[in-house]
Order: sequence, then structure tokens, then C-alpha cells
Amino acid sequence: MKMKLTLLGFLTILLLQTACNSDVKDKKSSNPVNIILLIGDGMGLSHVSTVYYFGEDSSSFDEFEAIGLMNTSSASHKITDSGAGGTALSSGKRTYNGAIGVDKDSNVIENIVEILSKKAYMTGIVATSSITHATPAVFYAHVKSREQHEDIAVQLLHSDIDFFAGGGTKYFCRRKDNLNFLDSFSKYGFIVDTTGLKQNINYDLKNKYGYILFEKSLPKATEKRGNFLPDATHEALKYLSNAENGFFLMVEGSQIDWAGHDNDADYLIAEMLDFNKTIKVALDFAKKDGNTLVIVLADHETGGFTLGSGLSYEESEKDYNKILPTFATKGHSASLIPVFAYGPNSDKFTGIYKNTDVFLKLLQLFETK
Repeated sequence: MKMKLTLLGFLTILLLQTACNSDVKDKKSSNPVNIILLIGDGMGLSHVSTVYYFGEDSSSFDEFEAIGLMNTSSASHKITDSGAGGTALSSGKRTYNGAIGVDKDSNVIENIVEILSKKAYMTGIVATSSITHATPAVFYAHVKSREQHEDIAVQLLHSDIDFFAGGGTKYFCRRKDNLNFLDSFSKYGFIVDTTGLKQNINYDLKNKYGYILFEKSLPKATEKRGNFLPDATHEALKYLSNAENGFFLMVEGSQIDWAGHDNDADYLIAEMLDFNKTIKVALDFAKKDGNTLVIVLADHETGGFTLGSGLSYEESEKDYNKILPTFATKGHSASLIPVFAYGPNSDKFTGIYKNTDVFLKLLQLFETK
């Protein structure tokens, strides 16, 4: 009898634990209300590793428990460019290098901003490049070539974007057609500032907001850019967090890629440390909010960057206490890209998959809310 009671008690405890675990699982599987996608353009695993060895801030990457790997090849090449790589992330289709929001036959592909805007989500993009550059452009524009900056600029006016910040005034007001589209933004509900990023603004959801600073891109992180990227991300979140149905925000550390092309380690490390601060802004928001998914990834790797061992004082043997940043190419590489996720359903981004799957995973999360 005692054996039966013990067995019954064991089964009862087991059932209770299963029920509790089921409840926890259900809570973890709840879909996010908001998604912040941070793209470190050209950022490979060695780029991420610099945050651990250079600078004084702790690594924001320590906060991520869900980590995956992504194949970035395009439809036309084994090694992608930012146009095709960004289009795969924003629209779920592999296309030819240089394409912006169109498939391999140059047909328009609907992007995640356009899809979510139809469902009354608010959207934003922030970049340290011109706002018409390849990666930001794939979230609102559709052109055959990434070099069509002036055409991309016009499409921003007509886009579903609610908040944007980046560079590129020349594509709006110093154009080949002599038109000034900066004067047209107000007609489409935008308040646009070209003088500098403003903080402590009481944002009104009746308006959309934009910052277009500098003629082309923002200055390098090694120059006089300051905290533009983390601050602009903070302002975007301050505005978008008022959304009734949720929001989607894309933030790009654009110049990580340019540093890789230049094979300039100091430039690259400075951009990564800046991106690390920006990730922290997104994670701090997500922790307080509880309903925000943060994803950090790249469109491809640039520079064949690695952290090798330096030479000893005599320069006769390797010194494993010295790190020597080195590059294998001035172009992109075919390396798999790490994907970091934090928040509701972050486990969906573990494993190894194609870049197009990121879009599909995001879309599934929003569609099943």
C-alpha cells in the first residue's frame, strides 16, 4: 500500500511539473509585439570578437543566448553584396548583386515594412550611411540598381517609413534634375531636420519624423560622429514605442563594412564599439518592455577579417598576448554570419539557415500574433 501511495505521489508530482513546464513553455512561445533588427554591415565573427579585446565597455553580445549561423549567398553570386543581402533579409527572396527590393528578374518584391504597415505597425530605419544606401534602401525602395540614389530618395517620400535617420542630403536637394525634395517631405506628413539629431522631443504620432544629415554619409566613428547611432536609435525607440499595434525598427552600423573594405583595423574597431553601444540601447529597451525581440546580424562579412597573434618584442616568434588584426581581402567574403537573438521566440533563430529565412521567421512571428 505504501508503495502504491509513493508511486501515486510520484505520478502526481510528475504531472504537476509537466503542467508547470507547459505553462512556462507557453509563456516563452508568446510572440513579440515589437522587433528591432540591428545589421552590422560587413560584420563577421572576428568583427564581433573585437568588442571583447578592445575598448572599455562590456560586450552587449553577452546578453544573447540564442545564436545561429546564416548563409548569405545571392542568386547571382556565391558572395553577396549589400543590395542582394539586404533584399534577402527584408523581402525573403534571393536576387542578383546590386538589386534593391526586386527579384532576379527585376520584379518588385514586397518588403517587411510594406507588409507590416498594412497591419498598422509603425516602422523606422536608422543608418550611419546615406539613408539611400543599399541596406536602408531595401526596407522601402525598389530599383534595379543600388546606384540609383536619386530614385531611391524619391521613394522614401512615398514610403511607409514613420521615422528615419541617416545621411545623404545631396540626393534630395542637390540632384541632377535640380529638384528639391526636402521641401516635399511636409506634404507627406514628415518633419525633417537637416541640422542635427534632436533629443528630448515630445513626439506626436500625428507626424512622421526624419533626419537627413551631411551631404552623403555620417562621419567615421574615428572622426566627429559622436554618439549618433546609439542616440538616433534611442530617439527612434522613444517615438515608435508609442505605437498601438507594435513596431519594426532596422538599425544599421553601416561603416563596419567600409572599414573592412579599407582594411583599416582602427576604423573597424571604432565602428564595432559604436555598434556595441547601439545594441545596448536596443537591449535595455527590450528588457524593460518585455515584448520586444532584438536580432543582431550582418548582411555579409567584409575584409576576411581575423584576429591573429602578434609578434614578440624580438619579432622572432608569435606572442599570444598580442592581438594583430589582419585582413585577407578588400572585398566581401563567403563566411557564414552569426545571428544573435534576444526576447520572445528568440529560439527561432538558432541553427544554420539561409538569409531569406530571417524574413520568413519574422513574418511568421507577426502573422501568428
